Amino acid sequence: MGVLDKHHVIEKNVTVLAVLSFFVVAIGGIVEIAPLFWLQNTIEDVEGMRPYTPLELTGRDVYIREGCYVCHSQMIRPMRDEVERYGHYSLAAESQYDHPFQWGSKRTGPDLARVGGRYSDEWHVDHLTHPQSVVPESIMPSYGFLSNRMIDGKYIDDLIGTHRLVGVPYTDDMVASASADFAVQSDPEGDYDDLLARYPKAQTRNFDGKPGISEMDALIAYLQMLGTLVDFSTFTPDASR
Repeated sequence: MGVLDKHHVIEKNVTVLAVLSFFVVAIGGIVEIAPLFWLQNTIEDVEGMRPYTPLELTGRDVYIREGCYVCHSQMIRPMRDEVERYGHYSLAAESQYDHPFQWGSKRTGPDLARVGGRYSDEWHVDHLTHPQSVVPESIMPSYGFLSNRMIDGKYIDDLIGTHRLVGVPYTDDMVASASADFAVQSDPEGDYDDLLARYPKAQTRNFDGKPGISEMDALIAYLQMLGTLVDFSTFTPDASR
């Protein structure tokens, strides 16, 4: 009788099966976890990455609330077909300020990790309002109501402060200026200098083309930022890692 033929002895004995299963899982866990204790940092610092602006962060909350992550991932895998379609593969640093991250588990629609700047604000408004008007085969529902849901920024200081508590490196200046930064980013006549000093590459304009700050403004501000912070024409991976 071969070794494989004796396997039924293990399967019929609950105690033996439990003990052996524990050892297998323990060995696998040690192999995966132990090397992390010798790493100084599990995320490579990448030039250009910064925390979200107050308006972008608000838009991200709208994105999560409406379940956009269910159909759209934000993780480009290092495979030729993905890189050629979506752009440079995703870096861990690009998700370091995400709570929670938006990697997703499936794609009913395209990956959005590099969607920033690919389409105009008007395209996003049309797509969110009447998806089939720009993508006829789309099964995405309409989110046109976002244009009518105005945001006063009353709790934006608390939102920034909460993310700071969980490790996002918002400075005292960023927390103190959160309300002002939230209001000015979508103001076409605003003074953006201080905002841009705190948040380099922040995009400043009226995103939905209507008066006031709506959830549509915030969501488009978030989408237009995705994938735009890292300059991949100069990015060189750390070969020592």
